[in-house]
Amino acid sequence: MNNPGPQYPYVSRRKHEQGVVKLHVFVNANGRPERVEIARSSGFPLLDQAALDVVKNRWRFVPAKRGDQAVSASVVVPLEFELKDR
Repeated sequence: MNNPGPQYPYVSRRKHEQGVVKLHVFVNANGRPERVEIARSSGFPLLDQAALDVVKNRWRFVPAKRGDQAVSASVVVPLEFELKDR
């Protein structure tokens, strides 16, 4: 899927906050995230919230299958926030 990355919060950029957020995503049989929870925090609430928001509101998944039938399943998704030097 061509899912967008999260918006890097402006305040987090200014504070040089970086980290990896791991999200536990429960995906329904239609490929939509039904429930999204933080499996492991980045240590920064703004980064965690940006990751939650983009996955809940903008991401779609290829659903798991049992035989030929799409089924609900869960997956852990890591999202990295890293500031690049320019």
